[in-house]
Amino acid sequence: MDLRQREHIETVVQATTYLPPPAVPADRTTHDAIIQNSWRRCVHQYGLDPSRMQEARILPQTRLREHQQRIDDFARIARHGLQSLYGQVAGMGYVVLLTDAQGVTVDYLGDANTDAALRHAGLYLGAEWSESGAGTCAVGTALVTGQALTVHQADHFDATHIPLTCTAAPLFDSHGSLNAILDISALISPQAKESQGLALQLVRIYAAHIENANFLRVHHRDWILKLNVAPEFVDVNPEYLLALDETGRIVGHNHRARLMLESELQCAGNAGPVLGQSFEALFNARLEDLGRFVYSRPSEQRLVALNRSGGLLYLSVMPPALRWQQSPERERPAALPEPLAALCGGDAALQQQLQRAARLADSPINLLINGETGSGKEYFAKALHQASARRGQPFVAVNCAAIPETLIESELFGHLPNSFSGAGSRGKRGLIQEADGGTLFLDEIGDMPRELQSRLLRVLAEGEVLPVGAARPVPVRLRVISATHHRLEQLVAEGRFREDLFYRLNGARFDLPPLRARSDLDWLIRKLLADERGATVSLSPEARELLHRHRWPGNLRELRNVLEYARAVCADGYIGAQDLPETFGAAPQLQAQPAALAPAIAPAAFDPHQLPPEGMLLMQYLRASGWNLSAVARQIGVSRMTLYRRMERYGIRSPNRRDGSPGAGET
Repeated sequence: MDLRQREHIETVVQATTYLPPPAVPADRTTHDAIIQNSWRRCVHQYGLDPSRMQEARILPQTRLREHQQRIDDFARIARHGLQSLYGQVAGMGYVVLLTDAQGVTVDYLGDANTDAALRHAGLYLGAEWSESGAGTCAVGTALVTGQALTVHQADHFDATHIPLTCTAAPLFDSHGSLNAILDISALISPQAKESQGLALQLVRIYAAHIENANFLRVHHRDWILKLNVAPEFVDVNPEYLLALDETGRIVGHNHRARLMLESELQCAGNAGPVLGQSFEALFNARLEDLGRFVYSRPSEQRLVALNRSGGLLYLSVMPPALRWQQSPERERPAALPEPLAALCGGDAALQQQLQRAARLADSPINLLINGETGSGKEYFAKALHQASARRGQPFVAVNCAAIPETLIESELFGHLPNSFSGAGSRGKRGLIQEADGGTLFLDEIGDMPRELQSRLLRVLAEGEVLPVGAARPVPVRLRVISATHHRLEQLVAEGRFREDLFYRLNGARFDLPPLRARSDLDWLIRKLLADERGATVSLSPEARELLHRHRWPGNLRELRNVLEYARAVCADGYIGAQDLPETFGAAPQLQAQPAALAPAIAPAAFDPHQLPPEGMLLMQYLRASGWNLSAVARQIGVSRMTLYRRMERYGIRSPNRRDGSPGAGET
């Protein structure tokens, strides 16, 4: 360890322990807020030690191929952009890296003469640059912040990396998800961080080019709108890209368009997502007039205004590619299998998820479903199972958060007779064995205890399960679909979820939209009010307005409960505003506030009848104990922190609490 590294470690320690900062020499660059915040995350969130210098982590070929396969289509599109960028910067000693959303380098261009030095520094194929693993670095910090940035020399957390300069920009897909990172790095550079200003601009420019190229590939069968503030560039270098479906709703956008339209929606008092918005709701033009914005007209005559802000943009419209040369059967997307089609009434974002799910229904890869509580994750998993060739085989659902931690091992893996205290003399097949040949659905996988995650990993990797007390494993053939309301990447970064298990589960990911973001609410209402006996139930305009204004924090589960209650109490099959639950009318005002500022719901406004069965059972335990949380945790066999998390999940607040936490002030 040299003097510069020792001084760097001291600087990081001082910055992350809230001690008075040491004297900074006049020639040393101070670190900006983004870098300081990243250092603090490294210490306080990821548990990294600044004095422990680590070698670069290069994944083995088998693991690298898994990462490359998951991003293969996107990497092929990006390759030309990487080559063009490398042609601009190779003469200045830079290498070009493309990483996936986990920070693993899946493509790389560099000088073969410095191969050994680049590999040792981690500027190489297969290098892992997540912030939780490598500390503050351009790739990892761009993944966390979603911003383009330069991490220059002593900006790095790990003193091993302080000779490097690295500049990275995030690459987003057409639904707004962070898809990859584009990075240029060099082994040596001038000491001043300002020397990397051009590098940052180049990376931003090429990141936008790659994003746009991928957008045009993904949406070549949709209406594509190119927009720019300058007519001279609207056709050749558009700043904003949008994709519309046949109904005129937005089904894709590039990152700049998303930011611009989110600002536009906020001006209108609507903070909802851009996806699913109609063209006419955002622009002062009719959908049927799109033909006058095609390329054949002079660009100066293709001006369109934004509805809310009045901003003016030049528009160029591209019709769906080659549609006039296709047969009618090829024009329409393939019909969804009935189980999947039954989940959606026309919402654009959900419809795209279902189309992708249909293509993966018979794939052997494991699937991960993200979504808020009550958004229909289990319905989605069941529909996937029913749409696949496994539909005649078992579908076994396991709620990893509902099974007591003392029983989850035997429930999942099974046990031999008398293999542990209370096991009994007959033994038991575990839920994994029950799903053999079919689908195992692991709900709330993020709450699985970490010590059991390694055993589940073995099931996925080896295709066998070892019951408690057994010496020989039992082979199983199954497909695993997992679901969680957590972001597993964050749990991995915090050390609460195994990274290798995450990669096994995340073969393909589906993000279910919350109910408040869906455009097919009326269809859902009709479906849930449908009576198998043929009875008709209708809504008054006032009741429908209340349902549309509500923010639905409980999503589909809450909607079902509200409608079942209203149908039970209404007269003559006509639901009026007075037939909705008593506390329902106040919900839109409470939910209209930003989530971070919304006050906790008072105990008097909490309706336990809207809880799922496991939440109602937990309420019974809590009330019976007089809200003694320690006693309840012992009764159901979980830790107190696990009990807090379950109360938070179901919105349960103790009446004796002194602050906003589920059990503050409780015994």
